[in-house]
Amino acid sequence: MNRRTFIGTSAAAIALPVLSKNISRKLRVGVIGHTGRGNYGHGLDTVWLKVPETEIVAVADAHAGGLEKAKKKLQINKGFNDYRTMLKEMKPDIVAVCPRHADQHHDMTLAAIEAGARGIYIEKPFVRTPAEVDSLTTACEKHRTKIAIAHRNRWHPMLSVIDKFIADDHLGKLLEIRARGKGDRRGGGEDLWVLGSHIMNLIHYFGGAPRTCSARMFQDGKPVTATDVKPGNEGLGPLAGNELHARYEMKRGMIAYFDSIANDGTQNHGFGLHLIGSKGIIAIRADRQPFAYWVPGNPLGPTRESRPWIPFTTAGAGQPEDNMKAVEAVHNHTTPAKDLVHAIHEDSQPLCNLAEGGMTVEMICAVFESHRQNGSAVPIPLKNRGNALEKLK
Repeated sequence: MNRRTFIGTSAAAIALPVLSKNISRKLRVGVIGHTGRGNYGHGLDTVWLKVPETEIVAVADAHAGGLEKAKKKLQINKGFNDYRTMLKEMKPDIVAVCPRHADQHHDMTLAAIEAGARGIYIEKPFVRTPAEVDSLTTACEKHRTKIAIAHRNRWHPMLSVIDKFIADDHLGKLLEIRARGKGDRRGGGEDLWVLGSHIMNLIHYFGGAPRTCSARMFQDGKPVTATDVKPGNEGLGPLAGNELHARYEMKRGMIAYFDSIANDGTQNHGFGLHLIGSKGIIAIRADRQPFAYWVPGNPLGPTRESRPWIPFTTAGAGQPEDNMKAVEAVHNHTTPAKDLVHAIHEDSQPLCNLAEGGMTVEMICAVFESHRQNGSAVPIPLKNRGNALEKLK
């Protein structure tokens, strides 16, 4: 992997957007939540209070008590018990689709697009199948709507630092990408969807588009069969397995692996990915601070000395962190929200956009399709646009 490849993938990826001076009014934000059915995600509702280019004008929640609490939290008076009514009456410029339960995401997002929303910020997992991605892609192309998916690590300022570190040949030859979910009680299929979606997005970032996926899923050590498939938690659709192992052939030439085992005993420290190079390892720890470490030395060779974990900062590996505000702006979604505002005004795409979110869905559903085909390498994009676990024997 060369300098041009990495710098090209991350150009202007971290800097906060500078908006055009001819913006005449604030963008109006409508918030959709659902108390008891995914609630308001991880701050996708309140972030707009921190974005001066926007104003929250209404919130929708089918739960009466939740709606009243949301109105107070968001400092507004206008609330609706039906999101379609809110979209029709208020016609917001931006819609925050906040519930974590993925079975609601497609319909809420499609309704927002058809109501004229210019931008949508949506909680992960994005949607449940490639078919749902296809539907939203068609609608966005027709209405010129921008979608940003809340894989907030995609906006992390450390990505450009890591890119430069690799481009300067500190990592050497990138041999493979090793990634894991949290490995808690949700290990396996649920971990793949809920936490693994973050990791798939980063694998895509560093490896380029995946060409194939081969995977196997297990329930208590035995290959998953149709009898193991049940409705997943949080509206994830058909789901199974408390262990899975996936292998992706990536566009940039390396192999990427994703593994998840329920209750793996790592206390969530495996959540992230390792970029394994001939000169060392870059350990990326999703949603933690520090976000990444440099572990120098040939990863395959013995050593008499201990290998330190050197934290990356916005200034580089082993340097003092003097820009925590940029890191915090990612953690609280301010940077992604401002990026969406910028995309709307400049008619550009947000960093983690519909295409990137769609690829994450492809990568996850490819695990199900490969398992259905007994671990065969299946091409990506997938021919089967649904959830292959529904066809499992």
